[in-house]
Amino acid sequence: MEIVAGVLLGGLAWLFVRVVLLGVYTVDQNERAVKTSFGRAERVAEGKTTLDDPIAEHLRPEERERYRYPQVRVIQPGGPYFKMPWENIHKVSIATMTVNMALDLEDREANQGGTRLEAVTKDQLNTGLTGQIRYRVSESNLYAFLFGIKKPFVHVLGYFVSVLRQRIANFEAKPDPLTLPAAGAVPGNVAGSEMIGVSINDLRKNLRDLNEYVDNECRSAPARYGVVFDASLITAIDPPPEVESALAAINTAHNQVSSDISLAQASADQKIVQSRRAVEIETLRAQAEMAPIQSLAQELLELYKAGPAVLASYLRNVRMALLDKAQQIYLEVSR
Repeated sequence: MEIVAGVLLGGLAWLFVRVVLLGVYTVDQNERAVKTSFGRAERVAEGKTTLDDPIAEHLRPEERERYRYPQVRVIQPGGPYFKMPWENIHKVSIATMTVNMALDLEDREANQGGTRLEAVTKDQLNTGLTGQIRYRVSESNLYAFLFGIKKPFVHVLGYFVSVLRQRIANFEAKPDPLTLPAAGAVPGNVAGSEMIGVSINDLRKNLRDLNEYVDNECRSAPARYGVVFDASLITAIDPPPEVESALAAINTAHNQVSSDISLAQASADQKIVQSRRAVEIETLRAQAEMAPIQSLAQELLELYKAGPAVLASYLRNVRMALLDKAQQIYLEVSR
């Protein structure tokens, strides 16, 4: 009987520890949790998926079925909560993390110790990139983060790097207005056109556009992998050492050409303004000279309308006034 009683007491003690003590848990402020029962996550509602959530609006049509995940019930911070022995609690930190974009979570020695990410430009230059990315776990899609991917952070960083490298390999800057050919100009005969295709210069001058493109492409990450990209910031793009001096010379020549173009345009604009003013002055002068003639013509027309004799008398009086002022008169005598 004592043995049986001991077994019963031991069993009750084990049940107390297993059910009561180990069944109580809490969730911290920067954590969220998902409960599974026999390995199945607790759903918000049967049939409700992430495609019903706004996070799926950035998925392409062909990706929607591939990234269809059930919406699970999220346990908010607080406690104590209770779970049964056949239930498991999966806790996830939703704190924002900042890492170097060159960090490889599987190989810490890759990318020069996680300090410099390499990418190839469209003109086959192997450039080095430095910068940071901020990301956090999406509370709206914990199923994808916990159960959809084996190593979600590794996967999502790889996705970010692939998007960035694809953009750099195909990046083309917007045409510079200073280098656009004028109407009727001969192609390739525009000063500064030799800079077209120098991709490192384009990338350096358009870092903001590059960052915005990567952020836009990563908006589908919460629906894909359950990770939200808060921001990405590329701080520097460095050319390979063997072409640095040549690139510096090209940049110097380009700056000189741009300066000459600006000076030529300023000089041309000044000459155009001066020409317009000269035309206005000559126009006003011609109008001033025409005014007395037009007035005289109007007066003669009025005299003619009054009668031929009136006009003849007017002409005689004008002739007499001119003869009175003349010092010498030459008369033609018929032979």
